[in-house]
Formats: sequence, C-alpha cells, structure tokens
Amino acid sequence: MPRADHPSILSVDLGTSAVKLALITTRGAILGGEVEPIPLSLLPEGGAEQDPESWWAAIVRGTRRMLDRGIAAAEDIIGVNVGSQWSGTVAVDEQGRPLRPAILWMDSRGARYIQQVTRGLISIDGYGLSKVLTWVRLTGGAPSISGKDPLGHILYLQHEHPDVYRNAYKFLEPKDWLNLRLTGRFAASYDSITLHWVTDNRDLSRVGYDGRLLRMTGLQREKLPELLPAASVLGPLQPEAARALGLGEHVQVVTGMPDILAAAIGSGAVRDFEPHLCVGTSSWLSCHVPFKKTDLLHQMGTLPSGLPGRYLLVNEQESAGICLVSLKNLLFEEQDAAPNSQEIYAAFERAAERVPPGSDRLIFLPWLNGERSPVEDRLVRGGFFNQSLQTTRGHLVRAVLEGVAYNSRWLLPYVEKFIGRRLEAIRIIGGGARSKLWCQIYADVLDRPIHQVDEPVLANARGAAFQAAVALGRLTVEEIPALVPVARTYEPDAKNRGLYDELSREFLTLYKTNKPLFARLNRAHTA
Repeated sequence: MPRADHPSILSVDLGTSAVKLALITTRGAILGGEVEPIPLSLLPEGGAEQDPESWWAAIVRGTRRMLDRGIAAAEDIIGVNVGSQWSGTVAVDEQGRPLRPAILWMDSRGARYIQQVTRGLISIDGYGLSKVLTWVRLTGGAPSISGKDPLGHILYLQHEHPDVYRNAYKFLEPKDWLNLRLTGRFAASYDSITLHWVTDNRDLSRVGYDGRLLRMTGLQREKLPELLPAASVLGPLQPEAARALGLGEHVQVVTGMPDILAAAIGSGAVRDFEPHLCVGTSSWLSCHVPFKKTDLLHQMGTLPSGLPGRYLLVNEQESAGICLVSLKNLLFEEQDAAPNSQEIYAAFERAAERVPPGSDRLIFLPWLNGERSPVEDRLVRGGFFNQSLQTTRGHLVRAVLEGVAYNSRWLLPYVEKFIGRRLEAIRIIGGGARSKLWCQIYADVLDRPIHQVDEPVLANARGAAFQAAVALGRLTVEEIPALVPVARTYEPDAKNRGLYDELSREFLTLYKTNKPLFARLNRAHTA
C-alpha cells in the first residue's frame, strides 16, 4: 500500500500531437514527467484520425520510464487521472476494442449530416428555431454545424460506415476509452458527455440523457455510456492495466475530464470569473461562472465543469500553436526539423525578437482549420497579408504570434460581455505560454497583465492531479489557487497600444472582407 507521507497521482494529458504524463503530488508538486509523440492522420474532406491503441501504448511507455527513473515509487502512487482532447469519438465493440481509428475534434466530415439534424421549418444560421431553443434550454449550447462534435462524428459513421455503426457497442470520448482500458467500465462523466448534446445539464447534481434530445439527434441510448458526476472515483485499476503500467491494483482511477476543463483547474483560476488563456494546439479564453448561460451566436456557453457542481464558460479558437508548427513544417524538411524542433522554435523566437512590434504591418490570419469562436465558420482559411520583398523569416514568425493574439483579442469582448465584467489579469498556460515574447505580445495586444503560470505545459496534468486529489479526499477546491505559482507577470507596454489597436481592427476587416471569398474557394472541398 502507498506510504501516506508521499501520495502522488499519475496524471495523463492526452493531446492531439502527444501524450504528456506527469507524477504530481496531491498538493500539486510536479515530481517529473514524460512526453510521448503520437501520430495524427489528416485525411481528405476534413478528416482527422488517430489510433486509440497508440494512446495507450504511449501511456504505458511513458509511465514505465518515469518509474524506471525513480521519480516516484510505484507504492506511493494512489491515483490515475486522465485529462484529454475533447470532442472525439471512439467506436468500440463489447470488449472495448476500437472498431476503427478514433475521429478527432478537428474532423468535419459529419457537417452535411449534422446540418440535416439542426435544420427546421424556421431556421436561423442553420438551426431550426424550436430545436435550438430546446438544446439551449436543456444543455446550455447546441451542436456545431461544422460537424466537429461527437454527434457529427457518429452521424458520419451512421451514414458512411454503417457496418461500424451497427457493430458499435458504445461510442466513447477519448478519455472515457482510456478509462475503459484502466478500469473495464464503459462510463462517461457529466462533463465529457456534453458535446453529444443529448443530456439535460440544468441540475448539475443529476445530469442525464434526455429522451427529447435523443429523438432530435437520432442517437441510440444503448450505444452511449453510463454517466457519473465530475470528480468521481471509477474504481481500482483492473489487473491487466496495473501490470502494463507497473502499478499496484490498489490505485484508484478518477473519471477525469476534457482538456479545457483540466486546464481551467490546473491554471489555478478556479474562483468564479477568474480567467485563464490557453495557447496550445488550439486556444480558448475561459473562466468558471456561477450560472448556466449560452451565447449561440458566438459559440460560447457554460457547460458542466470538472469540479463538482460548477459551470465553466467554454469556447474554442481552432488554431493557435499549430500555426507555428505549420510554419516550421513549411520552412524545414521533416527529416531536418524532427530531431531539433525545440532548437528551431528557439531560433524562431530570436528572429522574431529582432522584428518591431506589428511586424512592419505584416498580418497573419490563423484560421488554418476554420473557426469556432467568436464565429462558426468552417470555410475561413489563413495566411499572410501585406507581405513585401523586405519580409524576413523573423517577420513571418512574429506575425504568426501576433495573429494568434489578434484572434484572442477578437474573442475577449464577447467573453467580457458574457460574464458581465471586465477581465483584469489573465493567467496563461499551454505550450505557447513558454515563450516570453508571446506572453509579452499577448499583454500588449489584449492590453491586460498576463500571469505566466509556472510549468504552463503541464497545466492540464496538474489540473488532473488536483481533480483526483479532490475526488480522493486529499484536497479541497479552495486550496487550489495557492498551489499554482505564477512564474512571471507581463505588463502591457503603453507604447504599443495604438499600433495594436489599429492592426487588430484591420485583422477583423480582413475577415469580414474575405469571408465570401473563403466560402467560394473552399465550399466544394469541404462539402
């Protein structure tokens, strides 16, 4: 059994490009971690898939390496918790084996089928009026007409892979499939199930499937998992999983949560209205709130949080850090870039630091995979605008950093209007938060102090550890803020305010002016 003076949690952060693992004490001290890359398949017509078995293999490899390094003794580990990419779908048989690759949050192949479900006699922006009112009243939101929600994924399988749909015993979110591997239970938590849009979320003490919503969507209740409250203990590791990980069968598995919810807790901003900004593969600006509310026009709403009985404001901007990854891949051959990615990013930052604020008015549009918030537009695309013969690599890099920040600024006033107050200091987390330059750019573009959270890449893993500690009775929610240190605060530079005000306006003008053009160019390729 574990020694009571050294309890720790195995935290799993399943992202889109890698699995990050960490051993973290129940008081939030990060003992060490590992990163395991996982392959991503981008397919024609908006497809994005991964092999779920690659997730599990990566978790086993990383956990074994941490134990071999002596980061913590196996007997000191009391819990496992998964924070995971959200809005994905794994179709499994009765033994829990995947019937095909997982469909990810980026996948829009279900768009045509979701739009058939959302339409009505009186439609507004693709939603039937009576349908959308029912969804908003019961769930707090509505299905994305981009098809990127699990509902869109399942409808895609139903129409284009009917054999998979017919043979599927359950459809599971990524973290719920991992929990199945860990415990043998086909279960979801109140938070992870929400993007199926078939649960009544008005009473957070008893979220459940709703017959009206099931009929509206066409989903079959028997193909969906059982539901458990946030921060519940699923049970101990099943023997096979314990052996694979090198852990004892006494280790308890907690329900876990989607990445956005894990990040909110791991940022330390758990009090109502305390904001955090995540700059990972995608980006969001969020906070906990004491009410249920929806802004369907700007793709924002409050959904069940990873903390019991709490709501979290949820929104998402499709492309953030992935824009910098894309630039790296365009400038460097894969065989040259792969072994030295961190060196390349460091060189990028040095080059960008030599470029003045505003990148000599070069503007980057970050919508490489469409957009969700504050507009739902799967056809919009990105690129550089106003490039000249004087444009250098440093200009390209800085313009990417600024363009992603302009996008967050576009979202900011809608968030503030939603919560009814101005956001002051904002905590920043995610891979992008490691960059001092990017943190300063965010402070200048948003005109807000930016608090760089310590170990920002591990915010999701820290959040998973905190949730597990709460579920296991080792921590209270009120203790969390004091356990998340701020590494550095970046204050807005008043000299750059006028320039960034101007360029942010032009950024929005570029979207409004070119929206019809993007639609004409991309409709045939994404239909």
